[in-house]
Amino acid sequence: DVKPRYPEPLQAAKVGGVVTLDALIGTDGTVRDVRVVSGDPDLGSAAMDAVRQWEFSTTYLNCTPVEVRMGVTVNFVVP
Repeated sequence: DVKPRYPEPLQAAKVGGVVTLDALIGTDGTVRDVRVVSGDPDLGSAAMDAVRQWEFSTTYLNCTPVEVRMGVTVNFVVP
């Protein structure tokens, strides 16, 4: 579980918010594709960098590994 790094310039400027991502998990459990659905693009970039490093257990359907598409919500809270 890799946590997103809050970009320092955005944190200093008190920019926060919610980023929604769409991720495609491959048959081997790695994140094969991720894109920003909504939210600040700079925060989205930080969120995508973290999510790309996540690993999942393989999902099976009828004993066959399958790709899974999932939504991810990341909250960047201004300290």
